[in-house]
Amino acid sequence: MRMKTRITQMLNIEYPIIQAGMSWASSCAALPVAVSEAGGLGVIAAGPMYEQDFRKVLETVRASTDKPFGVNIPLYRPGAQAFLDLAYEFRVPVIFASQGGPAKHLARFQDIGTRWVHVVSTLEHAAKAAAAGVDALAVVGGEAGGHPPANEVSSLVVVRKAVRDFDLPIIGGGGVADGYGIAAMLALGADAVQLGTRFLMTQEASVHEAYKTLAVATGVDGTQLVGRKGLPVRMIRNEFADHMQQVDQTVTDKEEYEAQFRKSTLKQAALEGNVSWGKVEVGQSVGLVDHILPVREVMQQLVQELNAARQALSQI
Repeated sequence: MRMKTRITQMLNIEYPIIQAGMSWASSCAALPVAVSEAGGLGVIAAGPMYEQDFRKVLETVRASTDKPFGVNIPLYRPGAQAFLDLAYEFRVPVIFASQGGPAKHLARFQDIGTRWVHVVSTLEHAAKAAAAGVDALAVVGGEAGGHPPANEVSSLVVVRKAVRDFDLPIIGGGGVADGYGIAAMLALGADAVQLGTRFLMTQEASVHEAYKTLAVATGVDGTQLVGRKGLPVRMIRNEFADHMQQVDQTVTDKEEYEAQFRKSTLKQAALEGNVSWGKVEVGQSVGLVDHILPVREVMQQLVQELNAARQALSQI
């Protein structure tokens, strides 16, 4: 049964469920296609990709589904303009942009009907994106994987505040891995929910099996914010996280600190399977996921749980 919110209507999707753009995990066609085919919105992560690979994935997605999909493009990355040009060429239905100003890009995409969602982790950045004229905001809190806010304000607070402050459709994210969490976000006033970790832990996600195995074994208290003096990431505790904890206490020079932080990469964990030293980025919701399942089963569970939560709330 189709669910009606401002986001499902704007993006023409069945359910208010969006798969977050995750470097390596959704830098492929399989995961976004599976999510979109199941009624949510799948998102290709362009961040770690080469242009030719991005083009091939866009061609595959276009050939594999007629459902809406999105692409995530970090605007700060070298060559971002070329990726935006490809998104324009392929008439991508939804752009999820982050880490950069959207103003100079909006007009040409909105002219062709592409919706621009700006991903933010602070209210300051949300205000700037809203003023620029984006179509919607994706607001993530401190529980999220990848790059959550350094201030660690929880999703429960920052999403609710964004709903109150901005007259735009709001997609909430961080700390959600099941339908009950989706219901909670919708109860805050969000129009849809972005899930990363839950979709990373699926058969279609293109990360190393060692990454998924470690994630399944990790509890809700098994992640930490690493690199607090720079652009921190939330990841599973491992040898690199312990190393950075020592660096936080001993290194004061900014360049040396950043050099230590760059000793580990997401690629090492996600592509090469080095989960002892690589950045194994997940959210706190990793502790709510016990099994690696196909996307279709995950989507069915999410919708069933969301309906059960709605029914329970209606009886209070």
